[in-house]
Amino acid sequence: MKKTTEELLEILKNKKSIRDYFKEEIDELVFSSLAEYLELLLNDKKLKKSEVIKKSNIDKNYAYQIFNGNKDNPSRDKMIMLAFGMGLNVLETRKLLKIANSSDLYARNPRDSVFIYCLNKGSNLIEVNELLSDYNLELLE
Repeated sequence: MKKTTEELLEILKNKKSIRDYFKEEIDELVFSSLAEYLELLLNDKKLKKSEVIKKSNIDKNYAYQIFNGNKDNPSRDKMIMLAFGMGLNVLETRKLLKIANSSDLYARNPRDSVFIYCLNKGSNLIEVNELLSDYNLELLE
C-alpha cells in the first residue's frame, strides 16, 4: 500500500465507475477474506464460478469450498490453477497468493518463471502444463 486513505478517497470521488476504481487500485485495497477477493474478481471479469472451476481443472467440491470461504489454507498450486482459470494477470495472481497466505511468485524459481511467463501470455492451464512438462517441472494438478 503506497497511497494514503485520503488519496484513495480523492481518486474514488473522481472515478466514473466503481469497476474502474477496483481495477486501477486493486493493490491498494484490503480484503477481509480470500472469498471476498475472488468474488470481486468474478464480478470484475464477469465470470461464473462453474466456468472458472472447469477451466481451473480443480475438483468441483474443493473449488466451491474455496469460493465460499469454507476451505482454510488452500494449496498454492490450487490458487495458481484458479488464477489461470480466471485469466488473471501477474499482479492479480500475486495479490491472490498473498491473500491466500501463499508464497509469492519468484522469477528465480524455474517453475514460477513458467507461471509468470504464461500469465503474461494469457495461457490456459493445458498450455502451462505442457510447458512445465517440457522442462521436467511439476505439473499443476
